[in-house]
Amino acid sequence: MTSKWNYCPLTSDEQKMESGLAKRYAGVPPISELLVQRGISSVEEAEKFFRPSLKDLHDPFLMPDMDKAVNRLNRAMGLKEQIMVYGDYDVDGTTAVALVYKYLRNFYSHIDYYIPTRNEDGYGISKATIDMAAAQGVKLFIILDCGIKATEEVEYARSLGIDFIICDHHVPDETLPPAVAILNPKLEGSTYPCPHLSGCGVGYKLMQAFTMSNGLGSADLEGMLDLVAVSIAADIVPMIGENRIMTYHGLKRLNSNPNMGLRAIIRICGLGNRDISISDVIFKIGPRINASGRMQSGKEAVDLLVSRDAADAYARAKEIDRYNQDRKELDKQITDEANAILEERGEMTSDKKSIVIYNKNWHKGIIGIVASRLTEIYYKPSVVLTFSNGLATGSSRSVQGFDVYSAVESARDLLENFGGHTYAVGLSLKEENIPEFTRRFEKFVSENIRPDQLKPQLDIDAYLTFSEISPEFLSLLRQFNPFGPGNNKPVFCTRSVTDFGTSKLVGRQSEHIKLDIVDPTCGKVMNGIVFNAAEYFEHIHAGKPFSICYTIEENKHKGGSAIQLFVKEIHKG
Repeated sequence: MTSKWNYCPLTSDEQKMESGLAKRYAGVPPISELLVQRGISSVEEAEKFFRPSLKDLHDPFLMPDMDKAVNRLNRAMGLKEQIMVYGDYDVDGTTAVALVYKYLRNFYSHIDYYIPTRNEDGYGISKATIDMAAAQGVKLFIILDCGIKATEEVEYARSLGIDFIICDHHVPDETLPPAVAILNPKLEGSTYPCPHLSGCGVGYKLMQAFTMSNGLGSADLEGMLDLVAVSIAADIVPMIGENRIMTYHGLKRLNSNPNMGLRAIIRICGLGNRDISISDVIFKIGPRINASGRMQSGKEAVDLLVSRDAADAYARAKEIDRYNQDRKELDKQITDEANAILEERGEMTSDKKSIVIYNKNWHKGIIGIVASRLTEIYYKPSVVLTFSNGLATGSSRSVQGFDVYSAVESARDLLENFGGHTYAVGLSLKEENIPEFTRRFEKFVSENIRPDQLKPQLDIDAYLTFSEISPEFLSLLRQFNPFGPGNNKPVFCTRSVTDFGTSKLVGRQSEHIKLDIVDPTCGKVMNGIVFNAAEYFEHIHAGKPFSICYTIEENKHKGGSAIQLFVKEIHKG
């Protein structure tokens, strides 16, 4: 599907900010424009952006209830109470549990961890788990990446003499669980400066506060930022402010001295001899950690991430890699089945603005991925449901700019449970409520989504000529890393380039084009690649002009590096 290309020139106020930055970056004009687009208005702010410092992390005690959380944790340790660290089964939850458990076990032995299974326990905290913990003598739960809606369960735990510290980042309801402390930067009235922490990020802030309250050094905790970086990348939270600082230093750790379990995954992925990027975390490391919770048990991912033995970690990583292979096969199978159903419905030509699809035989651990695939294919907010533990259970995903959480919430009286973010929500409901939920979900989407949100958009950060892609420009562009929402990898556009004469079709079915293209404004030649674009080859090969939208990639190999344009789309002319 061809995207609409959007370029928003700087406003007059932004141009004034840009003129100040332009003096500092005079030799590299696009840099000041890119900085202003990211809300950076001074040279001092730019220097901080280019050199993220751990000194700029926020005081954890700015988060509401942090003092209560630390006091309760310190009291539990002083009384030698049994502590249970509990979290969600996805990447964010398992990295959070691994971080908190690993850090606290350095000082305390009466501590264990638990990850619910997707099929047997379901999402979040359950009374059965509380009963199990009570039988083990647990007096304090530290809940990570879930729990913000577990009002009944926390009340039940209190009746058994068990306290909860909830560390979550999902959208809360008006009624909060009666926990000792709720750490969530999205709480109403919270003034915490970074409202978009990952679940693991909230766990890190708790450990940071614990460290400060006990006069401990920060080096050991900072050494666990690789886990936080993986959670931030995999959970796709905004890569701005505190998140970007933690990810920057977490990536450095991932590339120098990673967690034993992450080191094993890096080896399994074949990433050992190259710089690991955010893309590697999103597409290689994260899916393997996630596969454990999707296919078997998220506890196995935590077992790997807290391992102290290299041989043990590698054996566990190989098993998780096998789960990932199984996940890929199921992913393709279910996506193909879903597409067949939607094609039979005539979804491509349908006037409906949303998709709700149900098959009781689909694997529960895969449906979130399938929802993402359908959203990409049809560019509509999508809900995919299967049957589990007596309920239709599923995941929803959204298109850019549309709040699918509000769409699901509009039918909350039909739901047994739901929770999530603007772009991703988990939900469960009785099977007989699916038709009415489908009707209400479609009604909300059709009344609230804008027409432009139903078509793919490609936002251009700046227009470039190839002459501007200089070594100085590339050096500064590298410092925009790490990339993510709020600081996306810049997309550039160059108009009216032509084939140098050596572009060619590549790929097993000649479906991709390896580009050698020249910018006629300066005569400079650049190399590039564009995937699944064979229909443009005749136009290119004939020497006709075309415009490209692209990101700039640096391929490092054998001690050297080469610059390549990763072309997202081509427009003729």
